[in-house]
Amino acid sequence: MSGTSRILNSQLSQRIMSAEQAAELIPPGATIGMSGFTGAGYPKAVPKALAERIRRLRDAGSPMRVNIWTGASTAPELDGALAEVDGINMRLPFQSDAVCRKQINEGQMQYLDIHLSEVSQYAWSGFLGKLDVAVIEVAAVLEDGRLIPSSSIGNNKTWIEQADKVILEVNDKQSLKMEGMHDVYYGTALPPNRKPILLTEPSDRIGERYLHCPLDKVIAVVETSSSDRNSAFTPPDETSALIADHILDFFAHEVKKGRLPAQLLPIQSGVGNIANAVLEGLNNGPYKNLSAFTEVIQDGMLKMLKSGTLKVASATAFSLSPDALDEFNNNIDFYKDKIILRQQDISNHPELARRLGVIAMNGLIEADIYGNVNSTHIMGTRMMNGIGGSGDFARNGYLSIFMTPSTAKQGAISSIVPMVSHVDHTEHDVKIIVTERGLADLRGLAPKQRAKCIIENCAHPEFKDRLMDYYERACASGRGMHTPHLLEEAFSWHVNFEQHGRM
Repeated sequence: MSGTSRILNSQLSQRIMSAEQAAELIPPGATIGMSGFTGAGYPKAVPKALAERIRRLRDAGSPMRVNIWTGASTAPELDGALAEVDGINMRLPFQSDAVCRKQINEGQMQYLDIHLSEVSQYAWSGFLGKLDVAVIEVAAVLEDGRLIPSSSIGNNKTWIEQADKVILEVNDKQSLKMEGMHDVYYGTALPPNRKPILLTEPSDRIGERYLHCPLDKVIAVVETSSSDRNSAFTPPDETSALIADHILDFFAHEVKKGRLPAQLLPIQSGVGNIANAVLEGLNNGPYKNLSAFTEVIQDGMLKMLKSGTLKVASATAFSLSPDALDEFNNNIDFYKDKIILRQQDISNHPELARRLGVIAMNGLIEADIYGNVNSTHIMGTRMMNGIGGSGDFARNGYLSIFMTPSTAKQGAISSIVPMVSHVDHTEHDVKIIVTERGLADLRGLAPKQRAKCIIENCAHPEFKDRLMDYYERACASGRGMHTPHLLEEAFSWHVNFEQHGRM
């Protein structure tokens, strides 16, 4: 590509306008599919302009709200800006914005929390209703109209296909050297017309390097120059390091037993400080030529690629700190053939996760003594962020590992409770639970065996005796002995916290 403009198609170059002009083209009540996944590749200008328009209309006595679909979480310039003006009626499928969270939990905003692998199918099938407008960030528009994706793909392909109209944001802060890093698969279909997805290794490329969009759908092109939201991760603390050590010891044990190959299996890792501590531990361990089949490329994976611990990483987006983003941009030629970005209905595809044998590692809010996991709700009623892709991988991975500190709120809350206040991942899908206290391998264990294993290995000492007392009294209660519970006490720990600030 040459010249200063990144809009090389002559037809689309005639539709360049300001973000404010583009926002005026979005009708009140519209359903909008926005690009963006974990703070990468989201539109930077049109959402803010739309929020300002909504504010003006509200102040003039003509309130306007819209429905927002994305790939996953975005950034304050999108979720925060629209929520602050009470501009979002329905949000899906994942968010991490404080203002959105407050409105969801106060009942002001409707929120559909859905497995990320299923969003496209819901849209294709018409389950979600009509998509009016797609607002998609890209790195450039080629002469023939093909689009170079930016730092996430997410649901962009689906939004472009399903929307009546498309607004493009062309962001010159996204590196043009990413061209060729993407793999957009155009072979998806609904039943009964589905075909096998011919991906047998995380390194396989099965699609195209570009997004396609009918030119007559594009109603506006907005030029932007803004970086993604790049939040720094805190260095691993002692708790995170201990959790990572338990997982690494477990991997070594499984390799020795012959249940894992020396190169492990493709890893999937949720985003966060514990996840990065595990990746740091893997990078400092004996492993070479590992692979990742995951949602997000985060700091630890760049380090692993650089050292040779990781040979390839397949994902749908980046989630990098400012320092890691500089490392990526400064060495993009090195990373280009080692990173593949796919749409999320492929990166999170259940059949692919099952066939590849993914080792899934995700966080939790609380787990109960029988291995049920709550990863979304605080005290059973208040949404935190959403289930994201954890269910896609936990149900279908070769190993499903859930990790958490054993306590929260400075020790006021136990992460291991008699019964979880909300269930996202049932005991049938949870194979390993890890805290800084230890690791509980639940494979092949009946419920009462799981309870003893989780209490002994994962509970904090302050809560361990109370959990064992609950379990033993439940066993002695004369009720069913398959999964013993005291129904009158099962949620008493949560009630204590709500009433007294401590479990």
